[in-house]
Amino acid sequence: MIPLLLIIVPLIGGIISFLLKEDKAAKSWSLLIALITLAISFSGIYFFNNTDALTLQLPWMPALGTSFDLQMDGMSSMLTLLTAIGFSVIFVAVYRNAYVKPGNFFAGMLLTQAGLMGVFVAADALVFYFFWELALIPAYFLASNWGGEKRIAATFKFFVYTFVGSLLMLIGIFYLYFQTPGNHLFAIEAFYQLHLSIHQQYVFFWLFFIAFAIKMPLFPLHTWQPDAYEQATTGVTMVLSAIMVKMGVYATIRWLVPVFPVATTHFANFIIILSVIGMLYASLIAIRQDDFKRVIAYSSIAHIGLMCAAIFAQKEAGWNGVMVQMFNHGIVVLGLWIVADVIEQQLGTRKLSALGGLAQKAPELAILFVVMALANVALPLTNSFIGEFLMFNGLFQYNVVMAIFALIAIILTAVYTLNTVQKIFYGEVVLTTTNAVDAGLNVRLILWILVVVIFFFGIYPEPMIHLTHDTVKALLVK
Repeated sequence: MIPLLLIIVPLIGGIISFLLKEDKAAKSWSLLIALITLAISFSGIYFFNNTDALTLQLPWMPALGTSFDLQMDGMSSMLTLLTAIGFSVIFVAVYRNAYVKPGNFFAGMLLTQAGLMGVFVAADALVFYFFWELALIPAYFLASNWGGEKRIAATFKFFVYTFVGSLLMLIGIFYLYFQTPGNHLFAIEAFYQLHLSIHQQYVFFWLFFIAFAIKMPLFPLHTWQPDAYEQATTGVTMVLSAIMVKMGVYATIRWLVPVFPVATTHFANFIIILSVIGMLYASLIAIRQDDFKRVIAYSSIAHIGLMCAAIFAQKEAGWNGVMVQMFNHGIVVLGLWIVADVIEQQLGTRKLSALGGLAQKAPELAILFVVMALANVALPLTNSFIGEFLMFNGLFQYNVVMAIFALIAIILTAVYTLNTVQKIFYGEVVLTTTNAVDAGLNVRLILWILVVVIFFFGIYPEPMIHLTHDTVKALLVK
């Protein structure tokens, strides 16, 4: 019942939000729905050992061999929790922002949340595909209707990439469906038990992987991301960056590696090389950026590249690190985007060259951002450290040379992150920041909560590792 509630509550909340015309009513309603969903998500953690509470199977289209099958294991529980936390944080952080047609905006956000929840709990390939599209469609309209002047072009690129990827995945799903014995099934366990030839694995591995790599995004399929992040309004960007990219990482672990084990091993070296190239490329590009949003966008590409490399290294330590880092990256990047939004809303610019000395005008915001920045470079005692340590452990076990090049990218991450801190918050106060003040109470409150989470999981990561450890063991032996 819990996985169904995680979908139904934001879905119904989003539909009702379309009827709300007043700004405050739309924001308050959406925040209420997000908090209810968060409470349900926490209950899923509480009932983690109760199979009946975390599974649901209802008739859907039995003639096609598909059922509305929802299941939550440790990875699903972790990602639904991240999704619930993420939307609650976003709605609090943007509460004072003004939106044209706020009811429609927050309806789109809640429908996106429903789609994301469905992706993370679906145990049937057709249900998975249905929610994959449900998450993307409202995100497309959110990005195209609210954002910068070039949002239409950026959103069109986003649509083309994701549409092509989704089409390839759908072809792959139906092919695998027809390979299941007897009465054909879309159930994930039926896909796991397939005995595909080497040629079949090689071909259909790529149909799925391209779809998932676009969503991460992985170099060289990443080019839609910086433009979309830059042009979308920050609330939408936070969803795309903190949560939606995890769809690709999750799907690779859940739907790709166990179904195509031979192809995964065969292409692992090539994909790890691509991932490390992407890390180095994104980090070098980030150093040259003058737009705060684009710095965060390229930083996200680098971090996801490390996760992808650790997945294909296929080591238990690396996979444990990926599980932890999916959650922790979401928390850190939410904080970075919130600060970017505060600066843009208050000062009307995101250009690093136009900023400076903001710590003198907004000291509390400066302290909070420095913590986020240190977490972004995986400083010990911050939540990102243990995840990156475990991922590098797995990568070193696989290939020392690749791990060393990946470490260079981490050093570059420190360069552009600390450079961003210096340019925005330190030095002399410039004309742009003369009248700056500290962030509003709602923003400071949510940033302090994120800081507590960062230090809690940095000092004591065991709860997250324990939650997902059994899932790692189960999927690695598929």
